[in-house]
Amino acid sequence: MPTNNAPYQFLPGYLIRRVNQLLVAQFFQQTHEHQITPVQWVALCSTQANPGMDQITLSRDIAIDTSTLAGVIDRLELRGLIERKLSPSDKRVKLLFITAKGKSLLNKTSPKVIELQDWLLSVLPPKDRKVFLGYLRQLITGHESAEVDTPIKTKQPTRKRSSNKKSDT
Repeated sequence: MPTNNAPYQFLPGYLIRRVNQLLVAQFFQQTHEHQITPVQWVALCSTQANPGMDQITLSRDIAIDTSTLAGVIDRLELRGLIERKLSPSDKRVKLLFITAKGKSLLNKTSPKVIELQDWLLSVLPPKDRKVFLGYLRQLITGHESAEVDTPIKTKQPTRKRSSNKKSDT
């Protein structure tokens, strides 16, 4: 970590992003022979735990937007790790199921991913690990609740077009 004491180095968002970078780099190093991403891995885990759920439910379960998840599921399906089946009650809905190949991949990668989580926390004293995880969960659930107000405005400012640009319409 740089030692110039720049203000951003003390911001929680920066620190969380750096921890994520370390974890993702190690994930790819540990699982490279299986050609799987962290998002694909968690999608497989959730699908195994909840067979027959639809993509919207999976999206909520793993906190990935539905547009991104559609591509993730497409890639998993192409590799034969997940299959989509029409819902018997609503033909517009496709339900997700992990395949035998997907289960096999999870069986091979899950021990490495669990070891990786232990590696990440290994720099903390054992008594602080559960506390740290509790604080992370508190940050997530606290900000996901509808009762938390945000100071960030979601409406984007409109940009004025310069008069020399052509309209797209």
